[in-house]
Amino acid sequence: MARIPQTFSVIQSLRDRYYQALPGKEALVKLITEAEIPEQVYNSNAIENSTLTLQETEKILLQMDLDRFVSEREIFEAKNLARVAQYIEAKAKEAEISLPLMLLLHKMLIANIRDEIAGRFRKDDEWVRVGTHLGADPKQVESLLTDMLTQYHASASEHIVKRIARLHLTFENIHPFCDGNGRIGRVLNNYALIREGYVPINIAFINRSRYYDAFREFETTNKTAIMEELVGRALTMSYHKRLAYLEGKRIVPLIQYAKERKESHSNLINKAHRQTISAFMEKGEWKIAYDRL
Repeated sequence: MARIPQTFSVIQSLRDRYYQALPGKEALVKLITEAEIPEQVYNSNAIENSTLTLQETEKILLQMDLDRFVSEREIFEAKNLARVAQYIEAKAKEAEISLPLMLLLHKMLIANIRDEIAGRFRKDDEWVRVGTHLGADPKQVESLLTDMLTQYHASASEHIVKRIARLHLTFENIHPFCDGNGRIGRVLNNYALIREGYVPINIAFINRSRYYDAFREFETTNKTAIMEELVGRALTMSYHKRLAYLEGKRIVPLIQYAKERKESHSNLINKAHRQTISAFMEKGEWKIAYDRL
């Protein structure tokens, strides 16, 4: 927790480097972002208990056959979420987050899964519970979301990590939809980041336990420190990955880096999780970039 202000400073430095390295390499960044979509889809769905692996998610998005039977719902969850991710990448610069935008994204996400609830907020007696948490009264959903957006825009002077953390926690606390709240909430994180001139993030399935801790912290204390930690590390990692490619550095698996440097691999893994080294996750493997020999 104590590293949060330091993380903000690191993110600013990485962002500055990113924009210095970007001119003339926009096509490369586009390819990186497109290649990340299967990982974003896999992680976000896995957090919601999907059984699909990253490799199976990639096959579904490439229209390839799987080696086992999976439900039609899981196939549509993967395809629909990929479509949503592609949409926000193209549209985030055009308009602010709004209630109509949320409804549009939800309709895209839930289409062919639960069409009767796709593209609308909870209403009447449609209460939802996540663990011990009860979502907001359906009658108050729209007004609470409006208040959430007002607070987000009013906090423009705060660091983006703090703003995203509170936005996400508030959205999930309201739980405005009958289904798909977590995935839409994580999509909105990236919509806001892209719109504010940052890069998208991927909240990894391996951090699910800590992710849930953030919701418990917010519900009991109204604090956002744990979510700030998660968002901050995810954003740092996203910049580390892009800079590795944009700056033309040598990219190797972290285990190879450990052998070459004669360092402890497990120690480097711990540093990678904390983002105290410039490591990043790519297709389920930790990698790191450093100046070419």
